[in-house]
Amino acid sequence: MIDFLTFKSFISIDILILSYYIGAILIPILMYLSKGYIQRKIVFFDRLNSFFITLFGQLNLKKRVALIVGMVFLFIAMEIVWRMCFEAMIGYFQMIDALKNMG
Repeated sequence: MIDFLTFKSFISIDILILSYYIGAILIPILMYLSKGYIQRKIVFFDRLNSFFITLFGQLNLKKRVALIVGMVFLFIAMEIVWRMCFEAMIGYFQMIDALKNMG
């Protein structure tokens, strides 16, 4: 307990893993669920949503499918980058632990 209070041991790896899962799973779900609330409260987002729905409706089937596939690809790419950021931070703290064990 003393090591924790004097910052000689890190809890950051466990907290980083928890933060990763919150960001990768919980935040997208909460954003999707709060979409309607945000649209009702902020007029700009309501108009933007209406514009994109109209634009999407004017596309032919091939372009709609391409757009949906592109959006899924971008979502997966963002999830991968999110993971890589946390891997870099966790690697940093693992290097600190390895250096402590060497000396």
